[in-house]
Amino acid sequence: MKQTLLTTLLLLFTVIAGSAQEYNALIGKADSLYKAKDFTNSTKVYEQGFKLEQKNSSHLYNAACSAALAGEKKKALALLDLSVQKGWTYVNHLQQDADLNSLHGEPQWQELINKLQKRVDELEKNYDKPLQTQLLQILETDQKYRRLIDSVYKSYGMESGQMKEFWQIIHKQDSINLVGVKAILDKQGWVGPQKIGTQANQALFLVIQHSDQTTQEKYLPMMREAAKKGDAQPSDLALLEDRVALEQGRKQRYGSQIGTDEATGKPYVLPLEDPANVDKRRATVGLPPLDEYVQQFGFTWNVEEYIKQ
Repeated sequence: MKQTLLTTLLLLFTVIAGSAQEYNALIGKADSLYKAKDFTNSTKVYEQGFKLEQKNSSHLYNAACSAALAGEKKKALALLDLSVQKGWTYVNHLQQDADLNSLHGEPQWQELINKLQKRVDELEKNYDKPLQTQLLQILETDQKYRRLIDSVYKSYGMESGQMKEFWQIIHKQDSINLVGVKAILDKQGWVGPQKIGTQANQALFLVIQHSDQTTQEKYLPMMREAAKKGDAQPSDLALLEDRVALEQGRKQRYGSQIGTDEATGKPYVLPLEDPANVDKRRATVGLPPLDEYVQQFGFTWNVEEYIKQ
C-alpha cells in the first residue's frame, strides 16, 4: 500500500511540474506575441495558460493590457478585476498605463480604480510611507533611462558615441541611487514588501543588481536570507546569483545573463552550469523556460548545440 501511495504521489508531482512548465511556456509565448504587437493572439495564449493553474496577478494584468490593445474592452476589464482580486495593487501604474487608455471611458473603469485604491489604502496603512516614497523615487530614476536604451541603440548603434554617453548618464544615476540604498540596507536590512510595498521593495534589488561586483557580493548573503523570509523574490535572487557567479569566474545556474559574441555581434547565453537541466532550476524560482526568455534578445535556445559549443 505504501509503495502504491508513493507511486501515486510521484506521478502527481510529475503532472504538477509538467503543468507549471507548460504554463510558463504559454505565458512566455503570450508575452512575446505582445512584444510583436499581435495583441489578439497574445490574449488567447494568456487565456490558455490561465486554464492550467492558479492565475498570477501580474500575468492577469499583462493579459488585460493585450486584451485592451486588441479592442476587447470587456475582457480587459474582467482580467483587471481578477488581477486586483489576486493581489495586484499598483494603482498609479494602472492609471498611467497607455495600454489601457481605451478603457478610461468605460463605466467599470472608475469603479475598478476606486476598488483598487480602497484596497491599497488598507494594505498601506501600516507602511513606512517616507521610506516607500524614497524607494519609489529611486526605482523611477533606475528605470527612467533604461527604458530608452533600445531606442538609442536603434538610432545610433551599440558602439556609437551617443550610446556610450548615454551609458555614462545611467552609471552616474546608478551611483547616486546606490548611496541611498546602501544607507537603507546597512541600517534596516532588506526591508520587505509588508513594510514598503512590492514596487519599493523591487528598488532594493535593482539598485544592487546594477552596482559593482564588490557591492553585489556584500549584499548577496543578505538577499538570500531575505528571500527565505519572503522579503525578496526568488526570481530576483536568481539573477543576482548568476551575475555574481560569472563575475567570480564561475558558471551561472539560471541562464539569466546574456553576452554578445564580439566576432559575430550575436547574443548568446553566457557560461551555464548543467545546461540540460536549466529549465528545472528556473521553474523552482519562478522563471520561464530559457527558450522563452532568450527570445526577447532575438535568438533561440538549442541546448544540444550549446553543449557542443
